[in-house]
Amino acid sequence: MSIIETSLRATDIIIGVDTHKSIHVAVAINEQGTRLAAISVPTNSKGYMELDNWSRSLGSVQAFGIEGTGPYGAGLSRYLMSLGLNIVAVTRPNYYPTVVCPCKS
Repeated sequence: MSIIETSLRATDIIIGVDTHKSIHVAVAINEQGTRLAAISVPTNSKGYMELDNWSRSLGSVQAFGIEGTGPYGAGLSRYLMSLGLNIVAVTRPNYYPTVVCPCKS
């Protein structure tokens, strides 16, 4: 477990998870949108349990917003749903690379 930042216990929280091949990075926010804590966990059942325990230690989890519920986030999504937790699939923002116009000025 790699705890990046911690704060005081909150009442109602939302967890946002960015999924990757080897690790998932989660951030907890409170009702006002204040960042409370962050953690990174491995993408296996031990990591999923660690994420669940960590999130419950912060307060009452209202929902998990998971970016990437496809291949990288499917296992975590299934695990959290099996616990009866609310899961929201978060769509990755569109990425538009900066294009330099080759036009003459």
